[in-house]
Amino acid sequence: MRYWLIKSEPDAYSIDDLERDGTEHWDGVRNYQARNIMRDEMTVGDRVLFHHSNAKPPGVAGIAEVASGPYPDHTQFDPESNYFDETSDPADPRWIMVDVRFVEKFPRVVGLPELKKHAALADMVLLNRSRLSVQPVSKKEFDYIVRLATRPAQK
Repeated sequence: MRYWLIKSEPDAYSIDDLERDGTEHWDGVRNYQARNIMRDEMTVGDRVLFHHSNAKPPGVAGIAEVASGPYPDHTQFDPESNYFDETSDPADPRWIMVDVRFVEKFPRVVGLPELKKHAALADMVLLNRSRLSVQPVSKKEFDYIVRLATRPAQK
């Protein structure tokens, strides 16, 4: 099993939305590095930290799991979609997606400012100016954040 972090703006799709839906495709990823992670590295059952970006404060809101292998992102072919890519070829799709399944909503969002206070997380991709919407997380980082989520927020 591997561990990941995915980002979503809560106004667009939040951990509450995933809890309601149960399972959802993770579409709209338009960064080659993030696409390659989903295509080449994610496997069914991998655990995923669900991060609310562009929130006050941004932070980790819960856990999901990878629920499918990679498959073509249909939004790349839809001219009405914000993620339409006129250069993508249906015979050789450029963009892919995976399905993610709700596992758990944290009792509180573990905010980015709080995460930055912990030396144990200093090497975490998220905390090193990564803008990737899909990124790797070590098991140690994953477990540490899960433990933080069950404690009161640090001031």
